[in-house]
Amino acid sequence: MSADPSLTLTVDPASGTPVFEQVREAIRAQVDAGDLAPGFRLPPVRTLAASLDLAVNTVARAYKELEALGVVETRGRAGTFVTGSGVHRSAREAAAAYVGSVRALGLSDDAALDAVRHALGR
Repeated sequence: MSADPSLTLTVDPASGTPVFEQVREAIRAQVDAGDLAPGFRLPPVRTLAASLDLAVNTVARAYKELEALGVVETRGRAGTFVTGSGVHRSAREAAAAYVGSVRALGLSDDAALDAVRHALGR
């Protein structure tokens, strides 16, 4: 069953793996694979539970464990958003692009770091 065009989840109630773990691992795998990008808003707990024909508490537990793992963050009524390794991957990619740019400009590593410190100080 699919809960969202970008989020593909299937659960097997007959599996030996608890359903909340199946939900947690399916979401985590999609984040790790880059299929769910940083900032992607997961469906509300009730919506996902209804679409998968699961108890609300089952999905809530999966989301809570994903949050404890740093894969998602809950922003109150705004919803639950992907952070996870995708955020770190995006940061590394941005850093690599920045290094390429400052090296092309001929800046030293110290000058490049000073520019970053200045930007972060804002």
